Amino acid sequence: MFGLILLVIATALIFDFFNGFHDAANSVATVVATRVLSPTVAVAWAALFNFVAAFVFGTGVAETISKGLVDPAAVDVWIVFAGLLGAIVWDIVTWWMALPTSSSHAVISALAGAAILKGGFGVLESGWGRVILFLFVSPIVGMVLGAAFQVVVNWLFFRINRHRGVALFRRLQLVSAGTYSLMHGTNDAQKTMGVIVALLVAGGHKAWAEPQGVFLGRHWDIAPWIVLSCHAAMGCGTALGGWRVVKTVGTRITPHLEPTGGFCAEMAAAASILLATFAKTPISTTHAIGGGVAGVGMTRGWRSVRWIWGKRIVWAWLMTFPGAGLIGAAAYLLLHWTVARYFPALPA
Repeated sequence: MFGLILLVIATALIFDFFNGFHDAANSVATVVATRVLSPTVAVAWAALFNFVAAFVFGTGVAETISKGLVDPAAVDVWIVFAGLLGAIVWDIVTWWMALPTSSSHAVISALAGAAILKGGFGVLESGWGRVILFLFVSPIVGMVLGAAFQVVVNWLFFRINRHRGVALFRRLQLVSAGTYSLMHGTNDAQKTMGVIVALLVAGGHKAWAEPQGVFLGRHWDIAPWIVLSCHAAMGCGTALGGWRVVKTVGTRITPHLEPTGGFCAEMAAAASILLATFAKTPISTTHAIGGGVAGVGMTRGWRSVRWIWGKRIVWAWLMTFPGAGLIGAAAYLLLHWTVARYFPALPA
């Protein structure tokens, strides 16, 4: 049992690594598209802030993942294991197809698919209402804020020399890229934290997930080893992330993105993610940055946005719930038929 739990924790951290790897493009697409940073420096910058996020915000999203989506009484080790495997497979498939889908929605959908297969739809909790709401709200908020920030910037700096303005926003985009990566790490790493907490509770080791007093000068809601390992895994994944999705987010939604647009899109996405984090809701950081980029493009005219790519991304987002859910259910069946037979003491 102990070895199995360690294996599933390792799988959770592998998922977190793939989350950072898959979402690295989202973190750096705009700053690379505007040529403010080279890809290598951009991912290092993003990875740094992904990890720093561990010391900035709380863990409310992790609580929602571990308690608010699937009935904790129905969760067992096999459901968590299957959910993680399903999310990893979905991330790999969509990365290969260069689709900027949501790792966040993939893991919760795969968990739900495995849980539904075992216990029916009655195992789902009320937290799904917020998840579905923010599925639609986050890209709209990102789009509106991206357009609003771009209009404000245009009005405030319309008298400034173009070359001076570009130079200024090349520096400011370092701030916006770091801020977006900070928000990305804050919201996304907490999904894996919540999964690990759910695993430990299901495996009878709840004490492992509980904080032990003050660590590094602050009180932690979850054991520091979980928080730090999740952020470290995501940071490493971001640092090694591939570039197949960069072209989709950075250049295909709206072409010729400039530093001012990159700054506005990143700040809009960061604000959208921050709103969801305060609401303790897991959202797709892909939704947020995609909406921000589209909003910036809209300020140059409706035709400045290549809506065909927006439609493809939306379809990919919508397919994540049933797609990852079915893969999670299939993984649960596979575990039941294979690995589970070696652990007769555990229900499957």
